[in-house]
Amino acid sequence: MSSIKQVQDLEKQMERVKRENSGLRRMLQDREGPMDLDAEGGDENSFSLPAIGSEPKRRKRPAPVPELARARANVRDFSRGIWKLPAQYRERAPIFFDPLRPELPARHVVDQLLHAYCNSSHSMFPIIHMPSFRSTINDLYNSNASNRMSPAWLSMFFAVLATGSLFSPTSGSQPNSFYEPAEFLEMANKMIDPWSNDFTLEHARALTLVTLCLNEMNLKSAAWGWLGRAVRVSQDLGMHVESGPWPVIEGEMRRRTWWMIYILDRTLATELSRPVLIDDDDCDVSLPAGVDDQFIHEGGMLVPTGAEPLTHSLLAVIHVVRSYSSLLTALTPQSMSSVHLSTLDTHLKKCLNTFPPACDPSSSVPLAPGFLAPLAYLFHARLLLHRHHLDPVYPLEARMASLESCTHIALETVSLLHRLNGSLLADSATTLLTTHIFRCALFLLLTGYIDPAVTAVRALASIDRQRDITIACGRYLSFFVSALAAKRVECTNYLARTAPPHFGSSRPSIDQAALLQMLSRDEDLIVYVSADLQASTDASWLWAGLEREVHLHQSLSPFQHPISATRNELFSPEARTGLDEVDNKDWGGWARLETAIRGLDGVPATTPTPSSATWTLPPPIKSETPGPAVELPRLGDVSRFGSEIPKLGEGSTAVSPMAGGSRTPSGSTTAPTTSKERLSIANII
Repeated sequence: MSSIKQVQDLEKQMERVKRENSGLRRMLQDREGPMDLDAEGGDENSFSLPAIGSEPKRRKRPAPVPELARARANVRDFSRGIWKLPAQYRERAPIFFDPLRPELPARHVVDQLLHAYCNSSHSMFPIIHMPSFRSTINDLYNSNASNRMSPAWLSMFFAVLATGSLFSPTSGSQPNSFYEPAEFLEMANKMIDPWSNDFTLEHARALTLVTLCLNEMNLKSAAWGWLGRAVRVSQDLGMHVESGPWPVIEGEMRRRTWWMIYILDRTLATELSRPVLIDDDDCDVSLPAGVDDQFIHEGGMLVPTGAEPLTHSLLAVIHVVRSYSSLLTALTPQSMSSVHLSTLDTHLKKCLNTFPPACDPSSSVPLAPGFLAPLAYLFHARLLLHRHHLDPVYPLEARMASLESCTHIALETVSLLHRLNGSLLADSATTLLTTHIFRCALFLLLTGYIDPAVTAVRALASIDRQRDITIACGRYLSFFVSALAAKRVECTNYLARTAPPHFGSSRPSIDQAALLQMLSRDEDLIVYVSADLQASTDASWLWAGLEREVHLHQSLSPFQHPISATRNELFSPEARTGLDEVDNKDWGGWARLETAIRGLDGVPATTPTPSSATWTLPPPIKSETPGPAVELPRLGDVSRFGSEIPKLGEGSTAVSPMAGGSRTPSGSTTAPTTSKERLSIANII
């Protein structure tokens, strides 16, 4: 008993010391301004991660008061026109909006698009009870009863078809497939009353699916605007709180729809560097049930013995995205400590356990393409977390560690791509996945992983115009390879001038480790590899101070001359891709890009062009295929150009450049060229 008492006393003392320490830190911050206090017990209130699988914290509700039936009846009657009752107690409002119903598409087209929808978006976001939805569609077509359907339901119906058309196997290959999603979105929009004051679950689902479509069509600002409408409508319906009573199916669809809106809110906030719309403290909705639609009935949820209870990945994505709030807090300028970084990274790695075992990068079993889209939420978060320390405000050691961690994540992503059937990737690829593969390719190119970079580029080539952002990614990669090649020549020439020749040779040997170190320290290349990090108002350092140097004049004239005559941006290839006809052609295409990448290490491109129906991945390189615990060589340990197997070694020691040295092309300084002081650049950071 005495030992237990001692342990309890020690725990109390530790808690008291932590509280005193936190108080002293706040006093120092108030007195001396913001400080980077990297220690345990910092601001824990602003950095809390929900336990994986835990339910949101319940909000307090008023205790029930008996014998208020008369008061409830009076309030229900006389409150009309003054305030709305809670959503579950409202009477269904009359429909005043009665637009002209559009012509329904052919039934075989609907069946095809529904199949594509179920295999793509519905497998991640099952917000529609498919048995009920299909039954209603059957009634709609059998009795031609479109005039009897509510406009909100028709809006949701056309939004589903728009989503399915984006993930249909014919999307991007048929002449009219580019415009098909836009046509359905136009119909969905016409069925929404912009002045409506009463909403239903169909309104919320229609707005949410339109947001998803706009994001996949690379119209992210438009998606951000529609997301705001979806959030407000769902909050008006009380979907952000756990309420009831609701019928079983409707209650479950309300929860799933809310969590999809939450995921879109957090994901777009990280992609666009915008503030989130939903505050976690305002919400206490239960997690959705891990049960497929066919097992959900009005009488309850029943999974037969031996049946697979879950085929969608919504729960796994939710567990990842719930950490985005802490991620966004940590990504504010100079606010992330090493403790925060380690805590978040560990939590995100644990989230991988909520996915099927085949999703582990160390696995060797074939991977279904449909798993990559949900996994993108996890790898996207990890990459953003580590990319944050590329900022020049951080020490060089932290920046190099950031580069290595991002390369590690890129290699894990490529290990997943190696286990895919490339011809099936395009049908399930999302904009988030496409963008993540693009970012991975940048890091792999900079750090010299040529074969994995080619794998990433081939994956993008297989997606091609299936996602509107892909061509712009290819164009940027083409520019980056060109810039990297020029920098490589510059650094190689510098090393040739400063390095002694091999014994018996008149030509100096180029240390590939030193070359890699110089490239990874080049500020221009770091800006290019950080990519869309430079779009952030807070995190970008590329534009810092520019407002004091250049006066950016933008015309405020109300008179505008349209570039092309299109109905709206939904139908404009230039608006959706961000590229005009010249931009679409000037980068040369995927085959030319792969040839340029192969040219970085002098290896000729002997692989088939990615324009074929399917592409074959190169055999995995032993050293470049991540195992259960993927290790990365420290930058500069070995060359990663060519097909050599890198040897995994210890990290380099960080030392400051010596004074009096010569200037390198990347702006760093080297020591005088004496035999004892000629350290490799691999050991100079």
